[in-house]
Amino acid sequence: MKYRSVANIQASELIEMGSTAVKQPLPTVKVEQIDPFLLLHHFGPYAVEPGHDPLDVGPHPHRGFEPVTFLYQGGIRHKDSRGNEGLLEPGDVQWMTAGRGIIHSERASRAFREQGGTMEGIQLWVNLPKAKKMIQPAYQDIKAAQIPVVNLDQQKVRVKVVAGTFDSQSGPARTHTPIQALQLSLLQGGFAELPIPPGHNAFLYTLRGEVQLNENWSYGKETLLEFRQDGEGISLRAVENSEALLLSGMPIGEPVAQWGPYVMNTQTEIMQAMRDYQMGKMGVYTEY
Repeated sequence: MKYRSVANIQASELIEMGSTAVKQPLPTVKVEQIDPFLLLHHFGPYAVEPGHDPLDVGPHPHRGFEPVTFLYQGGIRHKDSRGNEGLLEPGDVQWMTAGRGIIHSERASRAFREQGGTMEGIQLWVNLPKAKKMIQPAYQDIKAAQIPVVNLDQQKVRVKVVAGTFDSQSGPARTHTPIQALQLSLLQGGFAELPIPPGHNAFLYTLRGEVQLNENWSYGKETLLEFRQDGEGISLRAVENSEALLLSGMPIGEPVAQWGPYVMNTQTEIMQAMRDYQMGKMGVYTEY
C-alpha cells in the first residue's frame, strides 16, 4: 500500500463554551474545513461530581448540515423538536441530519447527573450539499451493539465501523454523501494498515496515547493529521495504548456560508435561516 502523506498537523485549541472548555482542532486559522468536515470538538474527559452537568446545552437550532456525536465516556440525553429523544451511553453514536431545520438540546443523562463520573466525547459537523440542505430532518440513535467491530493484529487493534465500509463490514450510519468513519483502539505495539477510499479527503484525530504514522513520525494525543490525496491509505503503530478517530469523505466542492448554528451556501440563505427560526419554522421544542 502506498501511504498518504501529511498535509497539515493541527493541535487542539481550547475554546470556551459557556462554563466549560472544549478542544478544537478544526477549524483553525490555518484550515477552515476539510471538505466535507466543518468542525471537530473534543469535550472532556471531565471528572464530574454528582449533581453536575458538564454539557447543559439547552435548546438551539441547526440548519444545513449534520451534527454527529461519538460518546466515549458518560451519558447524554438528546431531545429535539421532531419528537426524537435518545440516551447515549459509552460507545453510542448520535447522527443527526439538521436539514431544513431542527431545534435540539444535549444534556447529561439523569443517571449520570445522579452518579457523576467521567464525560468525554467528540462532536463532528458534516456538511450537506446544496441539493440536500433543505431536506427533512432526521435522527439516528446508533447503539454500540449495532456497530461492527473488526479486530486486527491478533486483536491488538480494534476498528469500529460507524459509517462506510472497512474489511467487508459496513457501518450502520446512513450518510447523504460518501463518508467513512472508523473508531480505532490500539494496544501498545498494535499495527494496522487502513485503506482510505479513493477521492476522499481524510484526517486522523488522536484522543489519547501516541501513534507512529506510516512507520515514520510519532504523534501524541489531541492532534489532528490531515492527509493529502497521494496514496491508498495509512498505517498506524501504537507507541502506547491509544484511541483515535479516522474520518474520510468525498468533498462536496461548494461555497460554504456559516453563521453560528447554520451552514448554507450564501449569506442570503443564512439570513433566511435566522428569520425562519425566529418565525418558528424549525419546529417547537418542549423541554419535558
